[in-house]
Amino acid sequence: MIRTHAARPHHAALFVPLLAALLLLIAGTPAHAVGAQADPASACALRGTTGWMDEGHDTDHSVFQRATGTVKAAMIFVDFPDAPATETPADDSTQLTPGADWLWNASYGKAWLAITQYRHWVRMPHASTEYGFARGLSHEAHEAYVRDAVAAADPQVDFSRYDLVYVVPTRNASAISFTPTYIYDPGTAGVVADGHRIRWAVTFGQDMWHWGPKLVDHETAHTFGLPDLYAFDAGSDAHRFIGGWDLMGLIGGAGPQYFAWQSWKLGWTGDDQVRCRASEGSDTVYLTAVEYGSGTKMAVVPTGPTTAYVVESRRAVHGDSGLCSTGALVYRVDTSVPTGQGPIRVMDAKPDATPPSGCRPLDDAPFWAGESFTDAAAGVRIDVLSADGYGETVRVTKSW
Repeated sequence: MIRTHAARPHHAALFVPLLAALLLLIAGTPAHAVGAQADPASACALRGTTGWMDEGHDTDHSVFQRATGTVKAAMIFVDFPDAPATETPADDSTQLTPGADWLWNASYGKAWLAITQYRHWVRMPHASTEYGFARGLSHEAHEAYVRDAVAAADPQVDFSRYDLVYVVPTRNASAISFTPTYIYDPGTAGVVADGHRIRWAVTFGQDMWHWGPKLVDHETAHTFGLPDLYAFDAGSDAHRFIGGWDLMGLIGGAGPQYFAWQSWKLGWTGDDQVRCRASEGSDTVYLTAVEYGSGTKMAVVPTGPTTAYVVESRRAVHGDSGLCSTGALVYRVDTSVPTGQGPIRVMDAKPDATPPSGCRPLDDAPFWAGESFTDAAAGVRIDVLSADGYGETVRVTKSW
């Protein structure tokens, strides 16, 4: 077996946000909100109502695993009677394992994937074409696939040591076409090995060769309870809700860093980094870009029991180095909306503009200094007052 990333990445990268904060203070940039008395962050932590993956802060940890600390994962490699492997497991794993480093950085060092690779092929008992991999794959069929993979690898793997299982198929198994996440349903028989119930697994498919390492981060985040932010009903554009922002929407998007709202939900952003305006009033606050770990990450204005507007800052650094536009990103959260139906929707500052070459609609959505967002019906206004290299100063107003 091969232990991938046995040691966490060097902590030097985490000094960048600290340095940025010091520079801001030296320059005299406002680091704290001013205005009306702040509401507690808990007043903005909306509850979910779907009973499954959603944007609510009351994640059910009897179903989903916690997103902080070390997640121990076993990576096993499978081939099939009709699709024997001709490559080495290492050829496949190098397409995926860098996702551990990406998650470490995106979580500000709060989450670590400790992946142990068992680099030999184990043969599945059925042909790849018999597992029914197609959109609409049933939970029962998916569970049967996980069960067969775990049973095939069990002689070499002590599954009781792991929180999560990654199942990687040979590239020759074209029938294993896409990558779903398995979450144990108590209403089914489940998968048990070495006296341990497998509660979470990701079964990779041929799309791993398209999406690359961040596919690990997208699918693993489902085991943390994050929903899909692209549209299941693709229509004319499956990415019409958020464009290329946040990899829970478009894995290969220009701005894959998780939204600040999601980082807060997962425990990567603290309550003290949230400016909550739940009552009538106005706040002026400096937002440090979400790509950095320090500072205030977002301002939230609830508009109902399950809805809120959020503003955060984005900069073309770290995981977002390929951004099409920077600035203050405004989006609406609705914790009553199920996965794949638009629980987060980005507000477009420039709806009539043509995105830069190579960019998607909404990739140029951020608001710039001097621009404002208003939802008069909800009594919400967000003004971008100024910007610098590390973030924006914004004023958020709730009229009632």
